Amino acid sequence: MKINSLSYNLTTSQVDFHTKYITPNLKLSCHTDRLFKSDVLFEDHILVWLISGETKIVLTNEINWFKTGDIFLIPRNQLATVISHPVNGLPHKSVAMHLSKERLRHIYTELKTRPQKPAICKIRLFNHHPLLESCLASLVPYFDVQEKFPEDIADLKIREAIAILRNIDPEIDGLLTDFSEPGKINLTEFMEKNFMFNLPLEKFGYLTGRSVATFNRDFRKIFKATPQKWLTQKRLELAYYQLKEKDKKPVDVYLETGFENLSHFSYAFKKHFGYSPTDIKKNRKILALSSFWC
Repeated sequence: MKINSLSYNLTTSQVDFHTKYITPNLKLSCHTDRLFKSDVLFEDHILVWLISGETKIVLTNEINWFKTGDIFLIPRNQLATVISHPVNGLPHKSVAMHLSKERLRHIYTELKTRPQKPAICKIRLFNHHPLLESCLASLVPYFDVQEKFPEDIADLKIREAIAILRNIDPEIDGLLTDFSEPGKINLTEFMEKNFMFNLPLEKFGYLTGRSVATFNRDFRKIFKATPQKWLTQKRLELAYYQLKEKDKKPVDVYLETGFENLSHFSYAFKKHFGYSPTDIKKNRKILALSSFWC
């Protein structure tokens, strides 16, 4: 599977997942299994049209749900856990358009747009906007064409999407013209907010303005532990909190706490705490019954 500008970690063991590219920036994704989960660093802005299915995107401070027909824009340099489901017997199917920094810089130079105030970096939902839907739907037939997709047509489609976005979102220029890269930031603050994302250390390093070697050195100095040991402990602590205090199911908890699959999560949890995730729920029921009869 070719990935153009996503750094990700696929954490579902049984996935019937297919991706077709007509250019490196235009793709159609489809999967039919019950669940598809990945931890992702979006390195481009990505405009997505969800043709069918549902998608849950877990960010550092919020959770976004998207349903069939929704169109949304994910900002670049965003860490997320993406959980997708087929719905009503239909596959999870989406069209995605990558808006790379290089292409945006070129387009905005031609437009001679004045520098804009940086916009709030958040996922933007455009619901079923007819102009965007028409633009993205027009790409679908091309995924069945065997011949190479002309780059000039791809460029026109991307320019059309950007023109529509500029017309319907007054803040979009501030987002799309922000070409800055992550600088060196407070490592403690960043890791405490983002430890649940299961990504390679070099991506954590990139987002904190460090090389892998500097990230490792600074991490060990601050946390007095290796990154992997600290990350595992933090994820287990979060999982315990969600199970005990939020009364979530283990199958939901592992998806949002950085574990590869349910069996890996259950094994690590029992090794660390001495009992399984399901034991917490069983104990809650026992305590509830005891208090009822007392």
